[in-house]
Amino acid sequence: MSEPTTNAPPIVLIHGLWMTARSWDRWAQHYRANGYEVVVPTYPGFEIEVEALREKPEIIATASVPDTLDHLSDVVENLDRPPIIMGHSFGGTFTQLLVNRGLGAAAVTIDSAPPEGVRVNPPSQIKSLFPILANPANRHRAVGFTKEQFHYAFANTCSREESDAAYDHLHIPAPGSWVWAYGLIANWKPGHQETWVDYDLDDRAPLLFIMGGKDHLMPPSVIRSNAKKYRNSEALTETYEFPDRSHFTGVEPGWEQVADYALEWATSHARTPTS
Repeated sequence: MSEPTTNAPPIVLIHGLWMTARSWDRWAQHYRANGYEVVVPTYPGFEIEVEALREKPEIIATASVPDTLDHLSDVVENLDRPPIIMGHSFGGTFTQLLVNRGLGAAAVTIDSAPPEGVRVNPPSQIKSLFPILANPANRHRAVGFTKEQFHYAFANTCSREESDAAYDHLHIPAPGSWVWAYGLIANWKPGHQETWVDYDLDDRAPLLFIMGGKDHLMPPSVIRSNAKKYRNSEALTETYEFPDRSHFTGVEPGWEQVADYALEWATSHARTPTS
């Protein structure tokens, strides 16, 4: 990687569901070691440690997507210059929503959950989310995976031993309402929902979609369908696939290759602030 410059934009890393900011520890350390300012916000209510959230998941059961988006917007807007925004999974949804607000110098999503309007649901995705969707009561709870379910949905390219270790260190329950409302209902309600973006927006940051070719939770067909929604925008939109990686693309062994590609793309395409 090229030597970072003193005027490089800061980097904001946004985690996804069933994770906290802890999931970015390696990336944050890697980027900081190269001289970048790195900010790793978490969702409101998710500030406490993983272990405490497992013990009291009700703390985050009623978390709100609009409140979380507003919080993340404040983080980005309070920086001294537009940052590079990177988001994993549902953090990729938030990244797209932030870009839609005109924020960021460049943006990268990794294994992104799609905003409203992407109606591709491959069998592996349905199987991954079935533990959450099987019980309608989960709409009012914070719900997690078992270790076996986590291995299938997140870390299917890792050994079970590696997956279980990651589960113990990183996994938390997540608001079931988000999976129900934004994974199923948003595409069938009349009018625009809370995860709607203007795909045709021209004046926005360049956007890269990174996908794992063996991702069960957000397979490449979902990511490509999401990216294709931006086809009428004059702003830059690109995709890149790491063919042998899972939904755990940013954490499983070899994550450095993903982190470096994301940063090199973002810094080479970042918009220069107009003021």
